[in-house]
Amino acid sequence: MSRRRRRILLTILLLVFAYVGAQLWDIHRVGHLSRDRNTDCIIVLGAAAWHDKPSPVLTERLNHAIELYKNGKSKFIILTGGYGKGAKHAESEVGSDYCLRMGIPETALRVEKESSNTIDNLREAKKIMSSEQWNSALLVSDPWHLKRARRMANDLDLTVYVSATTSSKFKSLKAKSKFLLGEFLLYHSYLFTGKRFGIQHSINRADVWQGNWTRW
Repeated sequence: MSRRRRRILLTILLLVFAYVGAQLWDIHRVGHLSRDRNTDCIIVLGAAAWHDKPSPVLTERLNHAIELYKNGKSKFIILTGGYGKGAKHAESEVGSDYCLRMGIPETALRVEKESSNTIDNLREAKKIMSSEQWNSALLVSDPWHLKRARRMANDLDLTVYVSATTSSKFKSLKAKSKFLLGEFLLYHSYLFTGKRFGIQHSINRADVWQGNWTRW
């Protein structure tokens, strides 16, 4: 290989590494913006339920939404998430039961049971917001999930402000690295498939993967 070709190849590799590094940093940055302003509602993005109990990841999201509610950031919580494979209880139903046990009044809760991925969570939440004539929402999820979720919400013309969980069940370096890399790939898969072929197409390509990261 000639010196000129080696230089071109090295330049390309450096640009790729720089881009990936910048994107990973931005995923981290967006997840730590957390603007907990007053909004019409709080949207809790779905995560797996273990039978009739929320998984650790879902529990963290619910606890954060409950804290926001009790701090007066909103009077309503939208719980999203349908039935996992073979599940008897929808994620949102399990979340609703948990919120009730934690002292949240039933009148403050809205539940949708149709969605199975992030963008459907947001689609169904948008239907509820439209019917209630709500215009803004705090979007609750794990920090590194929020860049992709915010982008999807913006593409659906939702006015949202990210509010990340303050603790996470992803503790080890391996788990964190896997989650972060997964979100990098999912975000770009959504950009390419969602933007090029329409949002609906992106569900099959990108959010099917979400099961490995957020539906625990």
